[in-house]
Amino acid sequence: MLSAQQPSASERPWLDPGATPQIVIENVHKQFGGFTAVDRLNLRIYRGEMFALVGASGCGKTTLLRMLAGFETPTSGRILIDGVDMTDVPPHQRPVNMMFQSYALFPHMTVEQNVGYGLRRIRESESVKSRRVAEALAMVQLEALAGRKPHQLSGGQRQRVALARALIRRPRVLLLDEPLSALDKKLREQTQFELMNIQYQVGITFVFVTHDQDEAMALSTRIAVMNRGRVLQVGAPADIYEFPASRFVADFVGTTNLFEGTIERSGAGLVAMRSLETGTELCVDDGGRHEAGHRVWLSVRPEKIRLSKQPPEGERINRLKGVVWELGYLGNRSTYRIKTECGKIVTVFAQNERRSSQWAIDWNDEVYLSWTADSAVLLAD
Repeated sequence: MLSAQQPSASERPWLDPGATPQIVIENVHKQFGGFTAVDRLNLRIYRGEMFALVGASGCGKTTLLRMLAGFETPTSGRILIDGVDMTDVPPHQRPVNMMFQSYALFPHMTVEQNVGYGLRRIRESESVKSRRVAEALAMVQLEALAGRKPHQLSGGQRQRVALARALIRRPRVLLLDEPLSALDKKLREQTQFELMNIQYQVGITFVFVTHDQDEAMALSTRIAVMNRGRVLQVGAPADIYEFPASRFVADFVGTTNLFEGTIERSGAGLVAMRSLETGTELCVDDGGRHEAGHRVWLSVRPEKIRLSKQPPEGERINRLKGVVWELGYLGNRSTYRIKTECGKIVTVFAQNERRSSQWAIDWNDEVYLSWTADSAVLLAD
């Protein structure tokens, strides 16, 4: 099986103004009575993408996926796939297939029969259908289990059966609703790589919904972060994580510390912010987008903060003093919650680099927190 790869610069069509998107979601609005599920949403998804829709429950991501599949009809707006308006196209005639969260396997059928079920209405000889089933089973490495029933399979194996069944009709777009939610943590991480490999192998567009931000970060070429029926930001995982466009995105994707304040001055690419919560001045690299007096929030990720028992030295460094309030050991890293002198709680992730059962920094220790000016980002809303 091929190893998963991130797209090269030439494989990022969303950066090319002249590229033609495969899926166009144009001003799509969906109303259920008085409730707005999707609010005049616009998206462009390109061929071969692994595109993730993320957001809290009720944000509209599953409704949008169901409209792509044809199971829901937009109240207004339109969806185009390969230039064809899907408004009046029923689900079974769309060039898409959907893999459901429950996998929806037939318990009385074997693996082979489940995978081949989607070919029952295709006008092909039995030998051709058998060959396609064999190819699909080989793709997900389940040839040896072809005769088993679903109850004889592990969760990961059932997930691969569902994936093979969804792909056997060779759709142009595969829609996945929480594809790995039924798996335990370790199996989910393993299956993420299998899913990336298969998507790379078949080369079709995957659009998937997940509530798991780590899963979206690991799998996708791009992520759309949704809230209240709207897309707040679309971008590659690193862009979403490192350069969030709003407080909501910064707080939803991963963990962050937010400091509210006002701009005091800016110059030479460095902005000074007076934090209302710490009573101190914090500096951040910024291109001068904010003027003095503007209300802003500084976002800094926990892994970018350093802990020490001695005052840190150096320029363009932010420093706070506090006490270890809470401490959690997670094996590969420890999570510290530091209560600063002003009472604000700051979360810090520290990598456990050395094999030891003793903490260099422990409960109730007085510590200094520090991070560089280029480790944080300023957010206006």
